[in-house]
Amino acid sequence: TAVGIGMDPDLQIDIITELDLVNTTLGVTQVSGLHSASKAFLFQDTEREIHAAPHVSEKLIQLFRNKSEFTFLATLQQKALTSGVILSIRELEHSYFELESSGLRDEIRYHYRFNGKTRTEVFPYRLADGQWHKIAVSLSASHLLLHVDCNRIYERVIDPPEMNLTPESNLWLGQRNRKHGFFKGVIQDVKVIFIPSGYITQCPNLNRTCPTCSDFLSLVQGIMDLQELLAKMTAKLNYAETRLSHLEDCHCEKTCQVNGLIYRDKDSWVEDDHCRNCTCKSGVVECRRMSCPPLECPPDALPVHVESQCCKVCKTKCIYGGKMLAEGQRVLTKSCRECRNGVLVKVTESCPPLNCSEKDHVLPENQCCSVCRGHNFCAEGHRCGENSECKNWNTKATCECKSGYLSVQGDSAYCE
Repeated sequence: TAVGIGMDPDLQIDIITELDLVNTTLGVTQVSGLHSASKAFLFQDTEREIHAAPHVSEKLIQLFRNKSEFTFLATLQQKALTSGVILSIRELEHSYFELESSGLRDEIRYHYRFNGKTRTEVFPYRLADGQWHKIAVSLSASHLLLHVDCNRIYERVIDPPEMNLTPESNLWLGQRNRKHGFFKGVIQDVKVIFIPSGYITQCPNLNRTCPTCSDFLSLVQGIMDLQELLAKMTAKLNYAETRLSHLEDCHCEKTCQVNGLIYRDKDSWVEDDHCRNCTCKSGVVECRRMSCPPLECPPDALPVHVESQCCKVCKTKCIYGGKMLAEGQRVLTKSCRECRNGVLVKVTESCPPLNCSEKDHVLPENQCCSVCRGHNFCAEGHRCGENSECKNWNTKATCECKSGYLSVQGDSAYCE
């Protein structure tokens, strides 16, 4: 609650106040924060656009101009194991200042620009644990300080970031842009302060020079913990070096796993369902459709699909009343007849009853039994390749190539 007390208001910007967040802002909900002296908001919906209005961006640009030091402060409670951007000041794809918390890697990342190029400082720290934390990032020329919960966690010397923001720069809270970096949790007391050691405004008790007995005991305990950790890491490193010495003579190759089967590098196999030849190449499966040779049938035959075969075969055709029938096609005369091996054979099976009125009966092409109007012919197993799709018509189903594909040898069942 002491943030900014006794400080020139022209040297700070209260982000939540400037963004004018209210309980009706899309994607955020006002909730109880760490304290009741300022508003806190829960960021949870990814359909949100929490960014500054033009006059706020202009104010921020003026504050950053010709400055060499500033401090970013925030109080937050990040949902455990989530990742998201707390604050981002950017122009299109370029970040001038961006603070990101990764719960997947337990890292705090500071993105900035130096000589026109993006730089990133990574601080190993678990911020996404569902607990309240105060975080302060202070920059003075090339000197970077990170405080979490009033403890100095990291201190580094970095390349001096660019401070002169372009007029197109904008500020985003709880996200990187309209589509990425969505923060999940509660944010409160978000400020940017342009004074030396601005982190003291968040934790006034840090303004001291001599450590207390408690500080000294904590330091000793920390050194003991580090010594124990070093001993464990040394043991693990020795074990790893032993394992590596046994692996130096091994040859490793990337394999491919398909439908529960493992194929070695450069292995090939046939994928019958899609009529494709497949090869394992450095762990990646590459498949190409089988190439069917041109089929030239004699005058008394027609090319037809046969179950369990990828390429069409020639089958003797039947002729009835000037109409050509392929293998398996039927014609309704006084009785139902089917073309089998070039001969019309009488079919004795009866037609199933229909659950529609007689005016809605439709006779499909090359069939003897009527169906109801709107019948789904594609559901009867009409076969189309992986790059074509089945389309229902009034009396039949056909294959049509998907957008961007052309039929192979004039057959839309197979497209490339």
